[in-house]
Amino acid sequence: MSEDVVVHRAGEGPGTWAMGSLFEHLVSADQTGGSLAMSLVTQPPGIATPLHRHTNEAEALFVLEGEIEYRAGETTYELYGGAFLFLPLGLPHAFRIRGDAPARFLALTTPGGLMGLYDEVGVPAAGMHLPGDGEGRSMEEEIGRWNEVGPRYGLQVVGPPLPE
Repeated sequence: MSEDVVVHRAGEGPGTWAMGSLFEHLVSADQTGGSLAMSLVTQPPGIATPLHRHTNEAEALFVLEGEIEYRAGETTYELYGGAFLFLPLGLPHAFRIRGDAPARFLALTTPGGLMGLYDEVGVPAAGMHLPGDGEGRSMEEEIGRWNEVGPRYGLQVVGPPLPE
């Protein structure tokens, strides 16, 4: 376990553009001796994940703003600013960003290795903002990378995304 104190101010980076989104790394697995990682995530409306599970870590998120439809197991939740969600290791889940504005949330994983997946699939963010046209990888290229890299991180896709 690291004995270093980590202080991070939002907007300082580093960040990753993946899934048409910004993942700003607040604390990395390297900084916590692998025990956890946390990112400030900004995702535009319409972004959705397929139904999937993680075999290596549990996840938690705290919604700061925006609307997220979140399926965890067999239950679907509507999450808004101020909502907290904990996902146990291995529980199938999927989400879709709803509404007209981006969603912003704190995402935590324990242990902390999962955030490295976004770094491998995406690209380093040139700024702490959502990627614009021509910034980041194309969705087609990213999907290929998710399929290639995901299994090394214990990511298992088990179903389709939530419907639009």
